[in-house]
Amino acid sequence: MFYRDDRLALFIDGPNLYGAARALGFDIDYKLLRSEFLRRGRLVRAFYYTTLAEGDDYSPIRPLADWLQYNGFTLRAKPVRDYVDAAGRRKTKGSTDLDLAVDALEIAPHIDHAVLFLGDGDFRVLVDALQRRGVRVSVASTIRSQPPLVADDLRRQADNFIDLDDLRDVIGRPPRDGRQRAEDESPDTERPVPLT
Repeated sequence: MFYRDDRLALFIDGPNLYGAARALGFDIDYKLLRSEFLRRGRLVRAFYYTTLAEGDDYSPIRPLADWLQYNGFTLRAKPVRDYVDAAGRRKTKGSTDLDLAVDALEIAPHIDHAVLFLGDGDFRVLVDALQRRGVRVSVASTIRSQPPLVADDLRRQADNFIDLDDLRDVIGRPPRDGRQRAEDESPDTERPVPLT
């Protein structure tokens, strides 16, 4: 439930939202997404979290990141680092989960409602912490993909669950034909993991 006078903040796990929308067969139009939540309340901040390859002069996700910064989103981009594990395999590491949690807790005294676009069950603790501070929390993800991309305990902890499939006509657009999106081509984005 949204109230017109609610002070809202959006917390978007970019790779997770992209993966959920892709699993449902549409692309996110971030201009429409922002407009929808401006309509639902008083939007205080819209955070977008992603990872970028360290040392690359150009990243395929950079145009989206730049557009978001110029169009009312607060970008939180963290570098992905290469490392060699104990078995000598080259791996990459990068996560914005902690950044998202810290931002949410810091802004909590200034908002009434937080909308989390993510599905990882580890965020259940964050939802609980926000609720104890008097903030209502909505989680936006999907249970309509196979497998579902939101953890059941996260969905149950939230005050409200928004299935992205229900927002398809409001914030979506058809996927681009003939070529893949920048996020899909980028090695610096995480793939969503089914969470049950």
